[in-house]
Amino acid sequence: MNKTVLATAVAAALALAGCGDDKTSEATMANTAVAEQAAAPAATPATAANPLLVKSVLQYEAPDFTQIRNEHFLPAFDAGMKEQLAEVAAIATNAEAPTFDNTIVAMERSGAMLQRAGVVFFNLNGSDSNDARRAIESEVSPKLAAHSDDIYLNPQLFARVKSIFEAREQAGLTPEAKRLVEVYFERFVRAGAQLSDADKAKIRALNEEHSSLVSKFSQNLLKASSDAAVVVDSKEQLAGLSDAEIQMAAEEAKAKGLEGKYLLPITNTTRQPVLMSLKDRALRQKVWEASANRAISGDTDNRPLVQRMIEIRAERAKLLGFNNWAEYSLEPQMAKSPQAALAMLTTMVPDVVANTRLEQADIEAKIKAEGGDFEVQPWDWEYYAEQVRKEKYALDESQVKPYFEFERVLNDGVFFTMNKLFGISFKARPDLPVYHPEVKAYEVFDEDGTSVALFYADYFAREGKRGGAWMSSFVDQSTLLGKKPVVVNVMNIAKGAPGQPTLISFDHVTTMFHEMGHGVHGMLSQVTYPSLSGTDVSRDFVEFPSTFQEDWASYPEVLANYAKHYQTGEAIPAELLAKVQAAKNFNQGFDTLEYLAAALLDMEWHMLSVDNAKQDVAMFEAAALKKYGVDLPAVPPRYKTPYFSHSMGGGYSASYYAYMWSEILAADAYAFMQTRGGLTRDNGMKFRKSILSVGNTKPLMETYVEFRGQEPTTDGLLIRRGLKKPG
Repeated sequence: MNKTVLATAVAAALALAGCGDDKTSEATMANTAVAEQAAAPAATPATAANPLLVKSVLQYEAPDFTQIRNEHFLPAFDAGMKEQLAEVAAIATNAEAPTFDNTIVAMERSGAMLQRAGVVFFNLNGSDSNDARRAIESEVSPKLAAHSDDIYLNPQLFARVKSIFEAREQAGLTPEAKRLVEVYFERFVRAGAQLSDADKAKIRALNEEHSSLVSKFSQNLLKASSDAAVVVDSKEQLAGLSDAEIQMAAEEAKAKGLEGKYLLPITNTTRQPVLMSLKDRALRQKVWEASANRAISGDTDNRPLVQRMIEIRAERAKLLGFNNWAEYSLEPQMAKSPQAALAMLTTMVPDVVANTRLEQADIEAKIKAEGGDFEVQPWDWEYYAEQVRKEKYALDESQVKPYFEFERVLNDGVFFTMNKLFGISFKARPDLPVYHPEVKAYEVFDEDGTSVALFYADYFAREGKRGGAWMSSFVDQSTLLGKKPVVVNVMNIAKGAPGQPTLISFDHVTTMFHEMGHGVHGMLSQVTYPSLSGTDVSRDFVEFPSTFQEDWASYPEVLANYAKHYQTGEAIPAELLAKVQAAKNFNQGFDTLEYLAAALLDMEWHMLSVDNAKQDVAMFEAAALKKYGVDLPAVPPRYKTPYFSHSMGGGYSASYYAYMWSEILAADAYAFMQTRGGLTRDNGMKFRKSILSVGNTKPLMETYVEFRGQEPTTDGLLIRRGLKKPG
């Protein structure tokens, strides 16, 4: 079976928090697409009524969003699961001796219909959801968990996979095919294929319950975040915000039926962007508390769900022979064990805490200088940190944003860099259907003019879209299946008010580069088997190619190309640019500490054994932060447990450390490139060939060493974060 079941359907069901609005794009198809449809075989009444039951005729099988409706999803899921189970049954009962082709390759080819339904539904449920889609998620998630178990706990099928695995060294397989066999065997074993029938029944029940809880957690968080938006009565309270930001707050309120008021939405992390600018301390406190106290009361209280999810994960780990979920989760990762991940995190704590205390001293001195008589609180930190930054570096964010106009950053920054490094170019495709009017479609071409992928850009915040930023795909690359990738980047940038440009922070600039790093990892994959393609790598490797791209946002040649005033076209003045660069590592103590606190909290939850898994959420969180010395009152974790969607809502359970692990690789790789000339095609193509194109076709450290020539050191990371001077 290909990535359909694991990486798309079940994993998506467990990881995505549904959100979005109830509008489908009215974009029209290209004339060529219409012609293709006219030439396509005649559809049966059933398939004509449900486009998800048949392969899309659009380029690269991109979904035709003009035809897809909510009522199509459940029938397509049901039909897709039925079809795949029939395909798998035929493989498992094949009278011929098991071979790589009749078993492993046959499974890679299975599940095409479920793939179509899964990728479309879970992408829409994350970026453009509504009540109907959330109801579908609740219904389908446990079904998908059971479906996965029906495959991976099938004893006949596992016997065939096991025999191929045991004979792999003598079977004359290519290195990629051998890697695929090993990946399949590991999947079956980790799913419980070697358990007794009684334990298989237990794990099935736990999996089904867990999938429902994760779905409920995500939906609760979506609603709690929406409900937590802060209503402001007067414009005067918004002193410190720009006119455009105030206008947008008025538009947000109007959209909610609050004419004449202002609405400050709550984003996914504990800290909120407006806290940097709001002068009204009482309002800052109200905004921070609205963020920090989400999902802990009423019908969106996530704490009971967390308690049960942690119990289930610990129970599943024990059934599979591990002491806790962290051990189980990290075994296939680069880190291999929670102890290795903790060693990486905890060795940083003393220096990070010391740096944070120095930052706090500067902030409290600023408060005192302005006549304040209070200790800095979480809602004060960013506001006064910004004042300190202005004082230290004479840098005002409002002076910088006019040089970061969204469209120019995308076209002359992100796309420009991808062309310089990898030789690819992006051509707008307004003819392709999209799922929301704000989404733009592009076709991606290689330097020789060959079309390599489709790319969808969905960058703006809107009601119902889940918080944060991510990359996903509608079609995964595979030469076996003859598929080229269809990839999407999603962010939550506040769009400029009507008639106004969208001016963004440098943080958003680097996030755009980050997500494109994931994007090219998917789009430039050149792998035979879908289960090994693109971003289907370990959690602590997948963030490496994306984090690697962030630093190019600051590269002089790149900055000079996109950092231009939105009105005059004037390049960002050298003096202002120097200030931006000098201030880049400002507040790194706070930034790093809030991340470390969340990563350590995630690990502590998942190192609990079955015997002590049920914990009071608030008490456990406080004790975990104190244990590692990261419990500074003014610096809360980036996520608290009830809204920690990475950890509790899905795919990063016991793996939030992966961002830092990947940053070590990214910083080392970037530093290596600087020794070879920086932004050159030769460097980019080396990275493309050694990292982006190979997916999971070989052990991941081997992949890195092939590119770098050695294993990474932490020097690049320390320099990147301003904790060590370049040598």
